[in-house]
Amino acid sequence: MTAIQGAQSLSPFIEISREDWAELGMTTSPPLSEEEVENLRGLGDFLDLKEVTEVYLPVSQLLSLYATNVQGLHESTSEFFGSNHARTPFIIGVAGSVAVGKSTISRLLRLLMKRWAGIPNVELITTDGFLYSNAELERRGLMDKKGFPESYDKKALLQFVSDIKSGKQNVTAPVYSHLAYDIVPGEYVTVTTPDVLIVEGLTMLQPPSIGQEVALSDFFDFTIYIDADPKNIEKWYLSRFSQLWSTAFTDPRSYFHALTTELNEEQAMDRAQGFWRDINLVNLKENIEPTKSRATLVMQKGDEHRVDQVLLRKI
Repeated sequence: MTAIQGAQSLSPFIEISREDWAELGMTTSPPLSEEEVENLRGLGDFLDLKEVTEVYLPVSQLLSLYATNVQGLHESTSEFFGSNHARTPFIIGVAGSVAVGKSTISRLLRLLMKRWAGIPNVELITTDGFLYSNAELERRGLMDKKGFPESYDKKALLQFVSDIKSGKQNVTAPVYSHLAYDIVPGEYVTVTTPDVLIVEGLTMLQPPSIGQEVALSDFFDFTIYIDADPKNIEKWYLSRFSQLWSTAFTDPRSYFHALTTELNEEQAMDRAQGFWRDINLVNLKENIEPTKSRATLVMQKGDEHRVDQVLLRKI
């Protein structure tokens, strides 16, 4: 039993079963086509119209309600103080382990939220772009801790989110290439005063570290943690790695190309097992999973990436 699922009287969450949560989406027609769902689905992720309708449609509606009401509160507060502050973007953080499906869920929520009234401009950014370059990670002795909190340029990431939250226009973020497994030099993505910004990453819900006055999570209006049994995540991670080994990794531009030329598939999968055991599982246990209780919404996945239960923080 986890801390979140402890004594109900002490838990900050309301536990909602898959069946009860699904009823919330029954009043709205499926908002996406099969083709759109297929285009959103990440490598190795499960997603179909039933999952979209029963799980993610209610999530997107809840997020839209929060975003609309927070904006109304901001306007009322500005009016109370006699100020005329610019609209403040609503920022959503989506956190969880490698291979748990964060990217697919973030893309899906972006598309769904854009279809709710009053929220036409929804942007998505990943924290991967704020990783130190491989050269810098090597210099710092952190290459084997890529994805751990210390592997990010926290100052740049905090400045980016702070600028967005302040309503600044044309805020830029570095671009990360999963093929090259590195930051793309001189390439940036620009975010321009969105109604909603979704920020997706591994360790975003951590509290301020010692000596740090503010944490990234302080800028979020709503946070989602994607939860699953580590054994399931390991299975998904290895399955995705296997698919990449026979596809993207065969590209000579891929950082992992050598795995396809120097190792057979069994040897490559042994290497992947080591990556999971020595890096990703350690990061999950030490830095990611402990932040679960800080989320506004926890989506608990069972087998095949299907959501079995939703935990919603009590208001």
